[in-house]
Parts: sequence; structure tokens; C-alpha cells
Amino acid sequence: MTAAPLRFVFDPTGDELDAARACEADVFLETYGNTAEQFADEYGPYDDSTGFMTVLEGDGHAVATARFIAPGPAGLKTLNDIGRAPWEVDGERSARSAGVDIDRTWDIATIAVRRGEGRGGLCAAALYHGIITASYANDVDFIVMIMDAHARRLLSSLSMQTQTLPGTFTAEYLGSPESTPLWGHIHRAMEQQRQESPDAYRLIFQGIGLDGIALPTDWTWHRRGVAESAGSR
Repeated sequence: MTAAPLRFVFDPTGDELDAARACEADVFLETYGNTAEQFADEYGPYDDSTGFMTVLEGDGHAVATARFIAPGPAGLKTLNDIGRAPWEVDGERSARSAGVDIDRTWDIATIAVRRGEGRGGLCAAALYHGIITASYANDVDFIVMIMDAHARRLLSSLSMQTQTLPGTFTAEYLGSPESTPLWGHIHRAMEQQRQESPDAYRLIFQGIGLDGIALPTDWTWHRRGVAESAGSR
């Protein structure tokens, strides 16, 4: 049986955004036990600075989704959250001590890939390609995130290097038993990947090998906020 064609949507709105958020909610409930109420509490304050990207099947069903948060009035969630237990460090000071320009940073808040779809690795690679491509297109130089150990091992296997935010360590976070606050310089990471793992560079940076996924031609993010995007059709 031939797999349904896949379509990558950056900055989805309307039904496509609803599908993206349903995928995220399903994966995080199954994997970490995060409920809709927890998601509203944790991510709601950042809605006005939040964007999504998603991989959709032909019928509009989302099989993979990533959420990112840009600098805004509420700040970046990763930097706020490391001010809580168990880390209790000044997030902005930690980031700046690592050389992070917070105004040119996206917080990769969630990465969700449905299990059992038969092409999870391809969809995960597409999301990483999307994060990198969109970062370049929107003048974003840095990323921060609090990443589960399993996802970080996948990043490392693709030679996508990240560093621990100063003053933090691996700990339990929102249902993940082992998560680490991280930062990365996108351009330096891609250059290191190009030198150390050319095949991974072609996949993640150039998108070569993402066969069967139709990629966007416009990677510009239009900051609308989640509520406005959900109402768009």
C-alpha cells in the first residue's frame, strides 16, 4: 500500500493549526502525561509569541508538529522555567553568559511525532529541517529548549550539537524523567554538522532525502498569536 503524500506546513492557520495542536496534545499526553489543562497553564502565557510547523497527511491529519516561542512580553519559556525548581537560576543571565542574543532566539518549546505512523524518522527530520530553514529565513541565530534525553540523543546522532545552559543540569521536567536546558548557535551548529556529518547536513540543512514531503516555498513567520491563527481560514 502506498503511503499518503505528506505536506509540510509552516505557520499553519485554521484547520491546519487545529490538526497541529491535536497532534502535539496527543503525543505529549501519551508520552509524558501532559493534559490539556497543563498545556493551557504552561504555554498559554506565550500564545501571542507562538508559532507552529506541522507535517500533514493528504486528509489533513497531522503526524508531526513543532511549537516555537519568539521573544515577547512573556519572555522565553525555557529561560523562565529554569528559574523554577530544580534549577532556580536566572534564565536571561544564564543565556547571556553563554553568548546567546535573546532578541534573536527562538525557544523550541515542543517537538511531537506520532508513533506508529511508519515514517517517524522522516517526519522528525522534516521538523528539524523546518526549524533550521525557518530560523535562517527569520533572522534567528540561537535556539533554547528544555529537551528530553531521548530527543537529545536523536539530535546528537544527526551531529546537531547543543550545549547545556550555564548553571543547569539534567532533571525531571513536565513528565519527562530526564530533560536538560539547552542552547545552540544555529549557524555554528550547521557548519559543524557540514564538516562532521555531510549526509546529515544534506538531510537537515538542505532537505535532500525528505522524499514524499512537499516543502514550503515561503518560510516567513507572520506573528499573529495562536488565537488569531486559530480563527483564520
